[in-house]
Amino acid sequence: MTRWIAGLDGCRGAWAGVLLDLDDPGRYRAMRFTRVADLLDGPEAPVCIGIDVPIGLPDHIEGRGRVADSAARAYLAGGRSSVFPVPPRAAVHAGSYEEAKVLSRAASTPPFAPSIQCWNITRYIREVDDLLLSRFEARRVIHEVHPEVAFRRLNGDRPLTSAKKGPERQVGLAERRALLRNAGLPASLVDAARPRGVGADDHLDALAALMVARDIFLGRAIPLPDPPGRDRHGLPVVIWAPAGHGPIPC
Repeated sequence: MTRWIAGLDGCRGAWAGVLLDLDDPGRYRAMRFTRVADLLDGPEAPVCIGIDVPIGLPDHIEGRGRVADSAARAYLAGGRSSVFPVPPRAAVHAGSYEEAKVLSRAASTPPFAPSIQCWNITRYIREVDDLLLSRFEARRVIHEVHPEVAFRRLNGDRPLTSAKKGPERQVGLAERRALLRNAGLPASLVDAARPRGVGADDHLDALAALMVARDIFLGRAIPLPDPPGRDRHGLPVVIWAPAGHGPIPC
């Protein structure tokens, strides 16, 4: 029986995905998925999936938001990456941006409204939230990650030197590829052509999610925070980081 793991990152109306057979690292896939369920129910039937999307949504936002976001934000302090505040569940499931702003302000202290950039990715959050609420078994497989938390961890808990977008893009992408190779992902997978319709940064983020999925499955990933929180439905509120070397600095 093969043990496939997978990583997913949102990309232009779909999901950038990569899969790896833990028992035969020469077997891997890089694909574009329309829905998360397409991967979950696919022929590989992954035993663990790392996904760059918030899991575990609060009904009411207090202060700066979810405990996982606060922990990740503290870890990434001083670097280039940011962690956007996740709006309350009602706002995530709103039918329009205007409705989402109203619902978010009504269920947050102090009141805040999601940015349009945040609203534009709520379709991904809704999809995963609906999947986990309707399919209990999926909760054992799908886990939240943050690619830049993963890359920083692989870089010895130090900020990366270059961004993966903008004028530093090529240097930043190369830096991240090197970190993935050094972390033990097959070089052939890291250097393989990405699927059509998937950006280079999204593909690398999916690879980072895959690497964290490996450490989750092997029982060595680190939760942010520790212990994880829970939302009203019992979904974990935690961002998983790779094992790295030693404890995560506070």
